[in-house]
Amino acid sequence: MTTTVARHLVPRPDAEEFADRLSKRMAGYVEELEESAHMIDFTFSSALLALQAHAVADPLGDRLQTWEATVTAMQVGSALFAVTGASEGTVQCFINDKLRTMPVVGHQSFANAGNWLSAFWLAVVCRERKRMTQLCEIPLERLRSPEGTYDEFIYHWIDVQQTYWLRRPGLVEKLMTAFETSNPEVARNTPPDALQGVIYPPLNLFYHFVRKQEAEFSPALAEALNSHKAYWTLDEERATDIDGALALGPLAMACLAYDGKLPVDVESPFIPKYLLEHGWLGEFPT
Repeated sequence: MTTTVARHLVPRPDAEEFADRLSKRMAGYVEELEESAHMIDFTFSSALLALQAHAVADPLGDRLQTWEATVTAMQVGSALFAVTGASEGTVQCFINDKLRTMPVVGHQSFANAGNWLSAFWLAVVCRERKRMTQLCEIPLERLRSPEGTYDEFIYHWIDVQQTYWLRRPGLVEKLMTAFETSNPEVARNTPPDALQGVIYPPLNLFYHFVRKQEAEFSPALAEALNSHKAYWTLDEERATDIDGALALGPLAMACLAYDGKLPVDVESPFIPKYLLEHGWLGEFPT
């Protein structure tokens, strides 16, 4: 039986036009990266915003423009870590239908754990195995922010995903450590509502996925999406924020499960059907 999780956001009449305008504006930011990549964090944020706007306008993800926005956000997220991985020279990154040569900018504070999670999850959704590998090869120490910015749990969670994808030893032990450090009594830098509503659910889904727990995955996914909605409707300001349109972490975990032949018996605009089932995969070079 399929469970449906409705979303709280209602698209305005010009939602598609608004999303397309954001994508067009963001494409201009991408062009500027070939001159200087110091604003790539802003470009990545703009790409994520455009993707969320497309998710509002296109609940199923069946518009080509939504797939293009997803791919572009993935490309910019991966490029963010490419240009911050060296202190001199240039790197080549394929973004928005073009191989671009961009100057590196050296280590920057925005090459952090939060952006790594978004970039990696986008690569999972786009089934970009090479970019997933490149992101997983980034040392954890390179992602660390000043103490108090992120709880240690976040780094353990990243370590779990890197270990899984690169087939490194110790996955079970690292997964248990991630669970232990995600306890609200331990993860004190993260607001409890964000921890419970947004940050912890993908870890729980990953646990069911790697354990191949078919009976548990879909109920956990429905719970994760309801937690996502509860977080984004906690107050009036959040309830109108398009950042809550797409549940990126749960979507990425659902993509892993779908590709791993686990039944995904949940339908929701938070995890658009055509992104989950890679309906547009191979439509154009990525």
